Amino acid sequence: MPLLQSDGGGFTLDGEPFRLLSGGMHYFRTHPGQWSDRLRKARLMGLNTVETYVPWNLHQPRPDSFSLDGGLDLPRFLGLAAAEGLHVLLRPGPYICAEWEGGGLPSWLLAEPDIRLRSRDPRFLAAVDDYFDRLLTPLRPYLASRGGPVLAVQVENEYGAYGDDTGYLEYLAASLRRCGVDVPLFTCDQPADLERGALPGVLATANFGSRSDEGLATLRAHQPKGPLMCTEFWIGWFDRWGAHHVVRDAGHAARELDELLSTGASVNFYMFHGGTNFGFTNGANDKHTYRPTVTSYDYDAPLDEAGDPTEKFTAFRDVIAKYAPVPDSPAPAPGPRLARQTVPLTETAALLPHAAALGAAVDAHRPLTMEELEQDFGFVLYETTLSLKGPALLEVEQVRDRAQIFVDGQPVGVLERENHDHALAFTVPRAGSTLTVLVENQGRVNYGPGIHDRKGLPGRVLLDGAELAGWTSRPLPLADLEGLPFAAAAAAPVGPAFHRGVFEVTDPADTFLHLDGWTKGNAWVNGFALGRHWSRGPQRSLYVPAPVLRAGTNEVVVLELHAAHRARTVEFRPTPDLGPTEE
Repeated sequence: MPLLQSDGGGFTLDGEPFRLLSGGMHYFRTHPGQWSDRLRKARLMGLNTVETYVPWNLHQPRPDSFSLDGGLDLPRFLGLAAAEGLHVLLRPGPYICAEWEGGGLPSWLLAEPDIRLRSRDPRFLAAVDDYFDRLLTPLRPYLASRGGPVLAVQVENEYGAYGDDTGYLEYLAASLRRCGVDVPLFTCDQPADLERGALPGVLATANFGSRSDEGLATLRAHQPKGPLMCTEFWIGWFDRWGAHHVVRDAGHAARELDELLSTGASVNFYMFHGGTNFGFTNGANDKHTYRPTVTSYDYDAPLDEAGDPTEKFTAFRDVIAKYAPVPDSPAPAPGPRLARQTVPLTETAALLPHAAALGAAVDAHRPLTMEELEQDFGFVLYETTLSLKGPALLEVEQVRDRAQIFVDGQPVGVLERENHDHALAFTVPRAGSTLTVLVENQGRVNYGPGIHDRKGLPGRVLLDGAELAGWTSRPLPLADLEGLPFAAAAAAPVGPAFHRGVFEVTDPADTFLHLDGWTKGNAWVNGFALGRHWSRGPQRSLYVPAPVLRAGTNEVVVLELHAAHRARTVEFRPTPDLGPTEE
């Protein structure tokens, strides 16, 4: 094999000493039209390898459907990396964490009410085997053993933080081998979890962002021989809604990198280029309180969300140059940007009256979860009829994750999982009123036992203590907005609505959609789902990749769940607003 462990403690490639200088770049968080640009910049920083996760939930959205096309064309991404002279570390999961929706596990697994994810549950293992077979068979030509760029493949991901079933890891490793993976395998864990997450006979690596000497000493104590590697060298962090924008000083991170490389260890920056949680793909954490991740995955990385070099790019390249050759060329210049432009959103389509154009309702005794509706992302619209009149108390056992409540189309309140809200008092105007509950999946939990995260209204709904029955559940994945009857409106409608406008572009270039004055919802440009907006912050703009735009007329659509901007305008600006940093 081209990449071998050596008894001396390092890697060898084709028999020569080799140090992995790698950076994380997730192809699924970057527009495919920009893959080549980001890979070229990785090489220019002095990297010889890129690392990527593989999101099972995107590649296999249903058990009988699998895709390697468009933005999921992983073979093309691997080919582009090879053409740039870069090796690849592949991390196919099945679980990836990555602050990604459900940690990359497909939502259809949760249609089984008692399934045990990341375990030897036969139903889970059968699904994993099928996934590995579909994914890895077309990737075999890209393995280093066949002349391709993939040097090594990871088994699971930080499993020691979740469980301690070595038999589960052994099964996954055997499944990878059965699918033709004949390059080295590796595991990664935080130092304290190495004993639980390592697999005998497989290279163990560690994840940390500081105190390299301590982390590597723990790794060496666990693994007396073999290469030392930090698979996730955390040089930044992710943001969550309602908090501040996290940054890490470039000089401090560079000093930590110097300390790590001075030991002779290999490294993978997490991240080199973070990218974007486009659409509805962000994950969430739930350590007793649910905390959804924002759309931007900028990560304060060497390349920012738009692919421009940051201060860390130069600082890290200077450190790398002490230990390995780096290209003799200046740091790449920032890319072009669209000029600032204000766009009026002149047409509107209310969501509740036109919900039938977005999804078909299903009748049931109780509300159905997203997983029961075979739905991955977006919203579910629940409706039932109320038989009483007057003051009432609505109690919802589980809100997953944010529920807007309407009576006869009028908003009466919001229940949020994040704030542990479960009850709402309001007045029912008449017997026979329609109770409508619009529930948003704000991101399935991606870390810890909370990954068994079913969305919608998984529990009972009570009115004055009596369970409500006779529901319709309407999935609203919002994957296609073509059926919406947009029309000019003098005033914004009451309740959730889509707002549409057009704008002209001469030469497509990157830009940022700013939504000052809007409250909460989602945005699309030319049908491409940019992500979520929320006045709660910290993020207050959405990245628009240049390949999404076209010369001529372009369309922007904003879903506003509450109150639209008074002027119903948005603005495209050349710079982002990711929010204030912590003082």
